[in-house]
Amino acid sequence: MYLVVFRNRKRADMDAAAYAADAAAMEALARVQPGFRSFKSYTSDDGEVIALSEWADEPSARGWGRQAEHLAVQRRGRDSYYASYTLFACADPRIHHFEAKDPS
Repeated sequence: MYLVVFRNRKRADMDAAAYAADAAAMEALARVQPGFRSFKSYTSDDGEVIALSEWADEPSARGWGRQAEHLAVQRRGRDSYYASYTLFACADPRIHHFEAKDPS
């Protein structure tokens, strides 16, 4: 597994409708890329967004990063949407899992 964490803050003056359209298009496109496993996004009370994407391996995640339409939207993000962002990526993260047993 290869995990990508994208932390970001949006610009106050961004076009929210254009961002939403680009975000939806990129999620749909990512879901059909080789090696895609999952995507989730969370927004904190202070406006910071954490987006998590899980890939089969590093080449799959890097391939997504170089996908032509994604590159164009990345440029638009830097130019028009994001005040700041940080991307974290790691292969084979240490995983701890708990699941409660059904009491019945």
